[in-house]
Amino acid sequence: MPDNAIYTHGHHQSVLRSHTWRTVENSAAYLAPHLAPGLRLLDVGCGPGTITADLARRVAPGETIGIDAAPGVIEMAARDNVGTTAVFETGDVTNLRFDDATFDVVHAHQVLQHLADPVAALVEMRRVCKPDGLVAARDSDYATFTWYPRDPDLDRWLATYDAVSRANGGEPDAGRYLMAWARRAGFSEVKPSASVWCFAEPADRQWWGDLWAERITESPIAHRAVELELATVPELARMAAAWRRWSIEPDGWFAVVHAEILCRP
Repeated sequence: MPDNAIYTHGHHQSVLRSHTWRTVENSAAYLAPHLAPGLRLLDVGCGPGTITADLARRVAPGETIGIDAAPGVIEMAARDNVGTTAVFETGDVTNLRFDDATFDVVHAHQVLQHLADPVAALVEMRRVCKPDGLVAARDSDYATFTWYPRDPDLDRWLATYDAVSRANGGEPDAGRYLMAWARRAGFSEVKPSASVWCFAEPADRQWWGDLWAERITESPIAHRAVELELATVPELARMAAAWRRWSIEPDGWFAVVHAEILCRP
């Protein structure tokens, strides 16, 4: 992520609980069939590195590098993923330190939605990808999120997140734009797909609802919403209460829609 970008979620514990849950199986299954031992892989915006480490296991003994703009989360990734072949370093996806045509696979999960110029990031990812390699990106599309039962305070939550993300220079509905962005970045071939996270089992609802209740009251999302006068502290508390109501609703259901692209340079 560029040094001047604002990462809307930040690295509050409620965010990291979500990020450290992510694996290739639940977050990059569309890429998995294209991984093989010996490939060299770059994971941009790697966060705490659980996807990176899983990717590294699948391409070992090939080199895997994870980069993120936040030094603290890179330290966490390096500490918590000892024992894999992945290495971690700070870096800027729009100004990568690597030579042209360095990697067989360049991967980004939930990164482009936070960038003011996602096309520039894809251009740079294409630059460091080998001519016969793959650039893979997956991003959610907040406007397509759906849940049951309906709750006006959850509607308000989504509207608030959307406004905060856009104020930070991001595009919360990035998923629908991935294919268009990739074509603008000059890729010769773009293969689109989509997948979802579904939170409906009791334990999944509790986990998802609790972490969002915390995010909307304690994370940088909350602080930014108040700073921008997009919501008051009491309004954020009502959103959190709505998340907790949803999390114990026996028929509660939530789907997070993601778009995915596999691109040839």
